[in-house]
Amino acid sequence: MVDFSTPAPTPEEMERDRETGRVLFAGEFNFVFGAQKLGQLPDPILPEIAFAGRSNVGKSSLINALTGRRALARASSEPGRTKQLNFFELADRLTLVDMPGYGFAKAAKAVKEDWQGMMFSYLRGRPTLRRVVLLLDSRVELKASDEEIMKMLDRAAVTFQVVLTKCDVPKPPALAAKLREVGEIVRAHAAAFPDVLATSSTTGAGIEELRAELARLANPV
Repeated sequence: MVDFSTPAPTPEEMERDRETGRVLFAGEFNFVFGAQKLGQLPDPILPEIAFAGRSNVGKSSLINALTGRRALARASSEPGRTKQLNFFELADRLTLVDMPGYGFAKAAKAVKEDWQGMMFSYLRGRPTLRRVVLLLDSRVELKASDEEIMKMLDRAAVTFQVVLTKCDVPKPPALAAKLREVGEIVRAHAAAFPDVLATSSTTGAGIEELRAELARLANPV
């Protein structure tokens, strides 16, 4: 099990980390490469944060909200269509990896199995991968595919952090219940980071906190 027993940050440290995250994600951000095969992966140089989630979870919108761009990560009109790992470099300090959506109902079984094989190989063998941000839709129940991905991340021994999306939609009591539910599920997974974040790409809720969290994993200035 991964050891996450670190002291909680003070209010001053939290404010400092928010400002560090704001500056980092306001920096130069460029698309590097889209890899469809493991042999096409760019050299592992910068720390990497991979974003995973079911199709239509709002992954592209969240990446765009984090970076303050409108179309850096493009959402496909056909869920499950994208089949490549897209690498984006941030200010020579951090790489964000946009993973293909999983759980797409119309995809052939062979395509799903190929996705799992490639993604597992990437997750297990990437030396610079610092964390996977696993996105879950706050409006809907967890799916079997979400649970399977958590188990896959446990097997790959990759630290992952659950982030809820579209949190502007549920009423506050429903969102609080969802956070409790997901928190209990997360505690059952050895590789899961304990803190579950609630975000909205529409209102910006939770975006500063997520930037601050990811900035802690970047190379220092």
